[in-house]
Amino acid sequence: MLPRLARALGVSLEVLIGEDQRPAAKRGPTPKLQQQLERLSALPKPKQRAVMEVLEAMLAQASR
Repeated sequence: MLPRLARALGVSLEVLIGEDQRPAAKRGPTPKLQQQLERLSALPKPKQRAVMEVLEAMLAQASR
């Protein structure tokens, strides 16, 4: 599920899960998107799938 989310968001899987070893460009609070991704990864798999389906549908509609 996470590789699909990373592709949909246009980031690497390492960035998505916070394992990117590059130094951060800025310090401070975690961006809202990162916080949301962390919350998403904590959900049970069926709920993750439901969120992914909604996100994919919205992204597909936005690219029309």
